Amino acid sequence: MVGSSAGTLRVASRIAIVGGGIGGLAAAAFLHRAGLPSVVYEQTPQLREVGAGLVLAPNAVRLLRRLGAMDRLRDRAVPLDVGWEFRRWADGRVLSAENLAGSCERLYGERTYTVHRADLAHAIGAAVPPDAVQLGKRCTSVTVRGDTAELAFADGTSAEADVVIGADGVHSTVRGAMIEPATATYSGICAFRALVPADRAPGFARRRAQTLWIGPGHHLVHYPISGETAVNLVAFAPAGDYTVESWSATATVEEFLAEFAGWDPRLQELIKGAGTPGRWALLDRAPLGRWSHGPVTLLGDAAHPMFPFFAQGAAQSIEDAAALARCLAQDTHAPARALQRYESLRIGRTTRLQEVSHARAHVNHLPDGPEQEARDASLAGADPLVASGWIYAYDAEAEETARV
Repeated sequence: MVGSSAGTLRVASRIAIVGGGIGGLAAAAFLHRAGLPSVVYEQTPQLREVGAGLVLAPNAVRLLRRLGAMDRLRDRAVPLDVGWEFRRWADGRVLSAENLAGSCERLYGERTYTVHRADLAHAIGAAVPPDAVQLGKRCTSVTVRGDTAELAFADGTSAEADVVIGADGVHSTVRGAMIEPATATYSGICAFRALVPADRAPGFARRRAQTLWIGPGHHLVHYPISGETAVNLVAFAPAGDYTVESWSATATVEEFLAEFAGWDPRLQELIKGAGTPGRWALLDRAPLGRWSHGPVTLLGDAAHPMFPFFAQGAAQSIEDAAALARCLAQDTHAPARALQRYESLRIGRTTRLQEVSHARAHVNHLPDGPEQEARDASLAGADPLVASGWIYAYDAEAEETARV
């Protein structure tokens, strides 16, 4: 287990980031912007982002803009005109919708966008020096030695660092070295994801809208990505005995269709246009009580894996990266203290998002009946853009500065 330390961050600071996904690259980019060099150790032989689309809300966009990433996404990110367009499963009747085109920017200073994960990773990675990323480096262990930590890799090499940032995802090796492993519980929900080329998608799905179809035990979300050349689908259904938690696992279009049999025929048409769907089980993990131990900390899904029902997983990794870079830059002589400060700034917010995301599954999946009718009436009178102000108005860098 990793013990605590109050060491000194050296002038030629050695900061190791384990994991080259969105969170790890964002950490390297924000650290570079703060004048702190780092090295990203990524296990794959080339940088790539599996998966498909994601939503970039204002809390992430304002941070990405400071990295120059939004300029690089200009032709790929899709600004949403409509969000939270809830539709009834059987006939597509719109239960509620939010106009984002003007109100989002007026309230929060930024639009909401949709983007392919690969495009986002490329845009963030462009803000990282090329020699700061080492590929084919699968971390197998982390050992603290006084004020430093040693990383061991599967290829037999090792590296010493003054700070280690575990951005290695839900199955984090770094987390496993820091705390006793907690058993993930079975959520009973699995997710499908797929891309539909725009020329094979019905017109309603090509709009600049984030649409959620909700029904008994299921819901499905779609929106355009990749410069409006494709439509992203992500859907949630009962898992049965399916327990594979992997972004690389796949299903068939027929299995995807079967889960939504009897739903609006237009939705069936959309699913039929998809390529090979991915499928993974959502496993439930309780929020961690601590992330940082001596010179080692966690970031993103390694620290706070959350259900995707608030579309904030990537955004919270980006917020983590921005806050962590500020903390280290402002306390270079005491990295352990800086990491503890980072944890104290972030853990309450991410825990709250984990909890509200978890609760949303029940609301979206209500069977038809009185409770569903009450939910639908509530949706019709809601203003989710204003209600989510605690998420979207937040500035991770300003928050860190305010509490120095």
